[in-house]
Amino acid sequence: MGFSKDNLTGFILALLSSGFIGASFIIKKKGLRRAAAASGVRAGMGGHAYLLEPLWWFGMITMIVGEVANFVAYAFAPAVLVTPLGALSIIVSAVLAHFILKEKLHKLGILGCVMCIAGSVIIVIHAPQERSISSIQEIVNMATQPAFLLYVGSVMVLVFILIFYFAPQYGHTNVLIFTGICSLMGSLSVMSVKALGTALKLTFEGRNQLIYLETWFFMFVVATCVITQMNYLNKALDTFNTAIVSPIYYVLFTTLTIVASIIMFKDWDGQSAGSIISEICGFIVVLSGTILLHVTKDFERSSSFRGNAGNYTPLSPTLSTRLCSGNGESLKHDVEEGPSSEEYLQIGYFKFTLDDVTIC
Repeated sequence: MGFSKDNLTGFILALLSSGFIGASFIIKKKGLRRAAAASGVRAGMGGHAYLLEPLWWFGMITMIVGEVANFVAYAFAPAVLVTPLGALSIIVSAVLAHFILKEKLHKLGILGCVMCIAGSVIIVIHAPQERSISSIQEIVNMATQPAFLLYVGSVMVLVFILIFYFAPQYGHTNVLIFTGICSLMGSLSVMSVKALGTALKLTFEGRNQLIYLETWFFMFVVATCVITQMNYLNKALDTFNTAIVSPIYYVLFTTLTIVASIIMFKDWDGQSAGSIISEICGFIVVLSGTILLHVTKDFERSSSFRGNAGNYTPLSPTLSTRLCSGNGESLKHDVEEGPSSEEYLQIGYFKFTLDDVTIC
């Protein structure tokens, strides 16, 4: 299927976003290392010397540029195309870390990168065309259709059940509770980001949408969802190892976002069964590559730690044990002591590094 002009614009912006964000991780990490060497206190241990480091600020500016590109991409291309491409920032980060930070990229990590690229190509080739939208009222009509209202209602019910029933009892022993809340709210925030981005795009084209209350409502929804996600992301990071939280969150968030986009914006309407199946296969390949990359990073950290620990070598817990046990603190200390590629989690359409999310 050929690319429309809007799809091509959104695709290019998504690629640029991944490039800027992936590079920003490395720039910021070099800035953090330089600041830690100068002050003697790492950011992860409560140090704030990096705020005086120009290299860290350059990395932060680079990340902001990437986030702006990602925001605008949703105004031009469907979420089915833009969201999975976020995995490419992991590849950029891993490759640059290998050459610049001298952090070894395992052979399985290389395979994960290839899988992410291959899956992204499949998604791009078979991606649906962006629908032409002429006003914010059209988006409101999409958002108030029965199928999407049912989805929103289901999400809100699940979120309330997770927050008020499961989180107090199982939140600190099961990683799926906090990441589930973030993922469910993330799918709604991306839909609102796309609505808001489209409204701003129309405004810049001369059709002012800022005079409508609905535009500001979508802005409120974005702020509410992101604040909720940040709160429960902090809880997840405070309890579990980032190498476990990150791939699980990426899988849940991306899957729910694509489902929400398909329901609200009818992304698959008019597509052939072959194209839909190809997109699903490409998506599965990207998810598999992302998980493989994170598992490989965790394996490298564990190997590095065991190699440096001499005879005092703790056993690495199994995946099932780590999914259902509050083992975050001990593993986080292992991560801090050994070299590792910069980690990030995506909140809605925003991406944050572990150093950005300070846990008090």
